[in-house]
Amino acid sequence: MAADRPERDPERPVYVISVAATLVSAHPRTLRIYEDEGLLCPARTPSNIRLYSENDIRRITWIRHLTRERGVNLAGIRILFELEERLGARILEALYAEDTEDEARATPTEPEANTTT
Repeated sequence: MAADRPERDPERPVYVISVAATLVSAHPRTLRIYEDEGLLCPARTPSNIRLYSENDIRRITWIRHLTRERGVNLAGIRILFELEERLGARILEALYAEDTEDEARATPTEPEANTTT
């Protein structure tokens, strides 16, 4: 029966704001701010409820990463999104991958031995 299920469409808006906020560990107000700043444009239902897609969740994750880990403000993130759109390059994915690789290298692989005598 699972084989009959259609493949997930990352463009399909399915998450209400509370679920989207939980998925990215943010407050719903934060997502509204991102929308007010022009960084997100979630779909709306006929009753005006915001719905977020997988791509929106990915974009929010990048925004949170850039603000927290890279110290980029929202205006800078807007410029990065515009550059990415103009160049057709995956700037944000490259930055995110670079940071996760750096974190992986910085994380010790063996626990430190407790040397008390």
